[in-house]
Amino acid sequence: MPLLQRKPRSANPVTELEHRIASSARDQGFILAGFAALRRLDERAGFFVQWLAEGRAAEMGWLAREPARRIDPRLLDPRLRSVISLAFPYLPPRPPALDWRATLRGRIAAYALGPDYHDVVLSKAHAVAAAIAMLRPAAVTRVYVDTGPVFDREWAAEARLGWFGRNTNLLNRYHGSYFFLAEILTDLEFDAPTAPYREHCGSCRKCLELCPTGALTDGYRLEPRLCISYLTIEHRGPIALAMRSSIDNWVFGCDVCQEVCPWNDDATAAAAVNDALMPSLAGLMALDDEGFRRRFGKSAIRRTKRRGLLRNAAIALGNSGNPAAIAILARALAGEPEAIVRGHAAWALGRLGGAPARDALDRARPRESDPMVLGEIALARAAMA
Repeated sequence: MPLLQRKPRSANPVTELEHRIASSARDQGFILAGFAALRRLDERAGFFVQWLAEGRAAEMGWLAREPARRIDPRLLDPRLRSVISLAFPYLPPRPPALDWRATLRGRIAAYALGPDYHDVVLSKAHAVAAAIAMLRPAAVTRVYVDTGPVFDREWAAEARLGWFGRNTNLLNRYHGSYFFLAEILTDLEFDAPTAPYREHCGSCRKCLELCPTGALTDGYRLEPRLCISYLTIEHRGPIALAMRSSIDNWVFGCDVCQEVCPWNDDATAAAAVNDALMPSLAGLMALDDEGFRRRFGKSAIRRTKRRGLLRNAAIALGNSGNPAAIAILARALAGEPEAIVRGHAAWALGRLGGAPARDALDRARPRESDPMVLGEIALARAAMA
């Protein structure tokens, strides 16, 4: 059990320091704090090297940088001895009970609502590091929040914040998986927990069975190249034809494997409804560069960039089956400056079908010069033949 959930012990000065750090973390809103000695993660080394060799990092090139430092963070700085792992919660709101196809609404992952979590959690983790500097003025600290060559979940598990679930998220019996992770690497020395956090997935396979794209498989494995979160956020090019219909109306990220997890039932039950989870697809398609920056410039959604978000919105419109989407897509195909958005608008028109969609494709074809878009138009027209 992580430190914020166990009774204080004052027998030795190191443990007292742990509790004072944990108290500072609690003051900053962290719900879990754990401590572990840094070491080389030999049990992850082979898996990670093979994972990279199989191309599973795909376009996430930063994961392939400095693999040795991910496996052994002490290579970042030889003075480092321990890690303080922290968990910061977010309460996932529920989407409104709307027929998204009738109302033409997209869906975003709950963590992306509000200010970018990197900025929020990093600031709070730095405040904990500042508190450590007050307690031990000469202490070395390095703070990470989903940044740098650090295995966030592995070190959180090492510090007994939770266990690896079948959905590959870190799960905690009391908090499910709706939390962000932060790490403070330090030269202070803390003992490793005596035993790992016990696994509590049992025989449950809901996340595997209900993943829309089959990205989750046995063996606690995720194939990023099939994951909706990867496809809608990290992937920059055209989304494979075979994947588009499975994306449904997700325009940024995906929460399915968390929503179906029984350990998140309490959080889901307590969640309030938030309309922002289901933005208007027409409104997204109408965003210009300035509008995108104004609306999403301080949120995690900025990562997908305007062209990525509109690409995703075009797919959702095509998946809606709603003829009202045709006019929105026709405007995009005729006047959108980004070829990738035009190409996916063409696909969506082909998926919707009908005379108005066919006319929009035929009008666009003689004006189009981009080979990718022309290919999408040809495929869309063929699908309607």
